[in-house]
Amino acid sequence: MTAFELAVQDAAGIAVAARVGADRVELASALALGGLTPSPAVLERAVGSGTPVHVLVRPRAGGFAYDPDDRALMVADVRWAVREGAAGVVVGGTAAGTADADLVRACIDAADGREVTFHRAFDTVSDRMAALDALAELGITRVLTSGGASRAVDALAELRALVERAAGCVQIMAGGGVDAVTARRVAAAGVDAVHASAKRVVVDDVPIGLGSASGAGGVAYETADEDAALAIRLALAS
Repeated sequence: MTAFELAVQDAAGIAVAARVGADRVELASALALGGLTPSPAVLERAVGSGTPVHVLVRPRAGGFAYDPDDRALMVADVRWAVREGAAGVVVGGTAAGTADADLVRACIDAADGREVTFHRAFDTVSDRMAALDALAELGITRVLTSGGASRAVDALAELRALVERAAGCVQIMAGGGVDAVTARRVAAAGVDAVHASAKRVVVDDVPIGLGSASGAGGVAYETADEDAALAIRLALAS
């Protein structure tokens, strides 16, 4: 059966993942920005839930070309995550239009034998097949990809080609706009796993502005939706 990874960012999402029987969680903060490194307390909560936890290590929003300070933070965060009980880490970076081999190598070393996933920075490289070959040689566990599209369901042929190219040496995990309607079609591409956030939006009334992206008034935030997450898991199991 195709594995189901649920992306979560808070205590509510961790609980949802456990209740619906997700195979693992990708733990992050700020999923609306594509995900950033989570806090120590939320990692402790996630590890205690019993669901295998893969920690997203991303030091800032924006693109994936990192300077030496960013790289040092990422390697330190990988060490912290595995020390605190993470089953794996999720990293990514680009250099010269392809996967940043030096960064990946440093993160794999810091992960100390835990699984390492290369995230959707993969979808920004100029030649995904060549990048997949390079990541396989480095020893990456899996690649999270939408096949270069915004939604995985719109790149099924590319996902099939990546699965064939990986030839079992690297797991291909499809993510990007996956829901209960599209999950089976995406899984049918032969991918090893499907990644989804199954989010719902909550709106709070906040009387003051909190920042350039959070003005006063109705302020929205996202959290996991249990019904949506369960529907994806059941779709993959059917």
